[in-house]
Amino acid sequence: MPQRLKFIVAYDGAPFAGWQSQASGNTVQDHLERAFGLVAGAPLRVHGAGRTDAGVHALAQCAHVELSHRSLPAQQWPLALNAHLSPTIRVLRAAYVRSTFHARFSARGKTYRYRIWNDRILPPLELGRAWHVPGRLDIDALETAAQLFAGRNDYAAFAANRGKPEQSTIRTIKLVRSKRRGRCIELEFSGDGFLYKMVRLMVGAVVRCASGRATATEIRNRLKAPRDSCIHTRFVAPPHGLFLVRVRYQDCFLGSGRALAGYLLCGNYNEEGRDS
Repeated sequence: MPQRLKFIVAYDGAPFAGWQSQASGNTVQDHLERAFGLVAGAPLRVHGAGRTDAGVHALAQCAHVELSHRSLPAQQWPLALNAHLSPTIRVLRAAYVRSTFHARFSARGKTYRYRIWNDRILPPLELGRAWHVPGRLDIDALETAAQLFAGRNDYAAFAANRGKPEQSTIRTIKLVRSKRRGRCIELEFSGDGFLYKMVRLMVGAVVRCASGRATATEIRNRLKAPRDSCIHTRFVAPPHGLFLVRVRYQDCFLGSGRALAGYLLCGNYNEEGRDS
């Protein structure tokens, strides 16, 4: 009898060409599908909650596969898969779920965190895990600019072209948080969905305001007139500072693994939810 397995996977995005399968075979989805094939003895398709770009990390990406039968207890799948995966990809936990669950289409929202290292020198252990911005940043201006993105808006001016038109560019960002810990600045966005490169474009706009190269009025104008090509933003923050932190299902978060906290997120990170 077919069984649907939901699992939580964390990965360092640096070595991979993003999440979505490509001809090169070097994506997170490709690596997971090869591991499932080795363990299950048959090719399986992995479905993820989101398609992170090359260089983008995940602390708690949610995904699922359809198995022909329950060949292993759910708690054994993480160790079995990890034995065939690169150390930069780790399945944290797994559970059998109802057949109607879909990692992407059942999701009700996501939380992304972007990390900025604001100092003249970037510590070696932050390489590839934060955007190095050596110049002075006005934290008050940064926080003011970031909060402009909260609410329900048309974010067309903060979306890149994926090669096909979006059905709708209206999204709701329910929470925007900024935090500074020493030289590390974290920006966190929680919303019902995000457009292609939307978080990185928003962060780019916020940093421009904080560095004095733009004003909050420019962000307001882009949100008010998102279809005006004259004011579209093209300043995209680099991918390596971005982390998919969690995915929400029916008001319950799938939180990140504590073991990944530490140096990745400028201090201790407390798991904020449980599997739904």
